Amino acid sequence: MKRDLYQRFIELTNRPSTSSLLKTFTTSKASKWIIPSYIKTFRIDPTLASKSVGEFETLHDFFTRQLQPQVRPVDQNPKTFVSPVDAKVESFGEITEHGTFSVKGQDYSVERLLVRPEIAASYIGGQYMVLYLSPADYHRIHAPASGNVQEQYKSGGFSYPVNQLGLKYGKNPISDNFRVVSIVDTGEHDFAVIKVGAMFVNSIELLPTQDEWTKGQEVGYFAFGSTVVVLSPKDALEWRPSVQAGNKVQVGEPLADML
Repeated sequence: MKRDLYQRFIELTNRPSTSSLLKTFTTSKASKWIIPSYIKTFRIDPTLASKSVGEFETLHDFFTRQLQPQVRPVDQNPKTFVSPVDAKVESFGEITEHGTFSVKGQDYSVERLLVRPEIAASYIGGQYMVLYLSPADYHRIHAPASGNVQEQYKSGGFSYPVNQLGLKYGKNPISDNFRVVSIVDTGEHDFAVIKVGAMFVNSIELLPTQDEWTKGQEVGYFAFGSTVVVLSPKDALEWRPSVQAGNKVQVGEPLADML
């Protein structure tokens, strides 16, 4: 009952016209006055940003802010797989032999997430991690490992929220929302990094140079809170003991060792 009501409410309110109005406002100079309240509400440390609060012209500019380089050091061990985002570890673990993983009581199909069966087959029995970015988080996306980008494609359209309610009551938000899939070959394994859009804004921006990633380099950003899913083949990653569901992680922080 709760799930049905939630889904109907989202479908009634999550319309192109709503998204357009929100985007128009957040990218207008009229939204600048909201920035101090936004900082206070979400307890953001503005001193980490690459420029002062007064230099941001719109709420969108602040939301997609870059940070000072030294505040997110990247682990330089070539065998570590680092966090691509500042986020909460929503869920992680093993992908079943049926090619599924579970988040908040919902089972997700890797094939449905990646769309392409021939790519999905590589991750059966492997590992997954779901990283949730709240509105308070830094929203730039960085390369978790160095490698060549073998594939990069978009899928999905309508997006449910990817917050706690969305993951619990939404219609498979992780596998059905608008998303951008990147398959990166490190020379040892092909990892999948899936950037998942969120309700209303549903925007994922990629930087122009995408053929090759260097660990820690910026590769894109979200225009509003969202999720990143990482998939690895079987026997490719070993999670660090410090990584636990519910913990916060930062860009460049080691999540796993590559085998």
